[in-house]
Amino acid sequence: MAKDTSPAASITSADVARLAGVSRATVSFVLNDTQGHRVSESTRARVLAAADQLGYVPNATARSLRAGRSNLVLMPASVSALGRLVSDWVDEVQSALERHGYTTVMHAGRFTDPVEAARAWAELRPVAVLALDGDRVTAQAAQVLRRAGVRGLLAFASQPVDGFHTVRFDHSDIGSVAVEHLIRQGRTRIGVVMPVERGLNAFAAPRLAGAEWAAARHMAKITPVEVVYTRESATGFARNWARMGLDSVFAYNDEYATLLMHALRTEGYVIPRDAAIVGCDDLLLSALQEPPLSTITLDLPSAAIVADALHELIESGRTAEVRGIWPALLQRESS
Repeated sequence: MAKDTSPAASITSADVARLAGVSRATVSFVLNDTQGHRVSESTRARVLAAADQLGYVPNATARSLRAGRSNLVLMPASVSALGRLVSDWVDEVQSALERHGYTTVMHAGRFTDPVEAARAWAELRPVAVLALDGDRVTAQAAQVLRRAGVRGLLAFASQPVDGFHTVRFDHSDIGSVAVEHLIRQGRTRIGVVMPVERGLNAFAAPRLAGAEWAAARHMAKITPVEVVYTRESATGFARNWARMGLDSVFAYNDEYATLLMHALRTEGYVIPRDAAIVGCDDLLLSALQEPPLSTITLDLPSAAIVADALHELIESGRTAEVRGIWPALLQRESS
């Protein structure tokens, strides 16, 4: 006998109401935690037990139609490329948004055209878009999202973006802070790692620009070096160290920094005597390296303040200025 693979009928609030012996309105009041409608604790318990027994999941689309707006906050998934420090902070922002009643969804699409990206985001009809990589959004993208009913637009970017409430986050600051530190340590021939991995150039390029700006002020030389995050690539980098004539390296982030540091030590170089190294992100393991890794940490605004600002944008279209993200050097023994 052929196995029946047809999809099972979905469980509705009417099924929950029948099992609990209450009206659909009561089910809605309980499951949506609607304020202003008194439901006894015994009735609430029956509804929750029935929903659990049936495996009922509320329909977000139907809820949005009743409320007149979505509760989804869309966040482009490029945040994963920003490093563990920012990723952990994003988790805190998501928790803070949940306390306001919002659900954060990550959008993993990759787009070269900001307007095309905005159209894809708008299809989900989010109530807000929170763009950590705000240098990729534009005023035209904001118009697309506004026409689709998106109420809150907040972007972390190096320059103000028309249509978005912009919070300053300029990756060139990271490169300049790293190189200024290396120059203060007497280094003048500085390599800057340019990761080959897809998606990272959007952050690596401005970090390189910041490094070049800082070096130009002190007559230091910057050499961009493409590196793949593999042992083989790191070994090649270390074996070419003398030929490149470098005395230090800003390694994009702590992961690349530790990879290169181990490769250089394997080739007989002494850190920092022969090669000073600076990473970024202040990963836990960076302080446990031998020698401990100097790194760039990021001073981030409170996750609660960011969530509050986005909520105010959704509710009123206005909010107070949110302070930006600023880099700071944590000097350890690798530099």
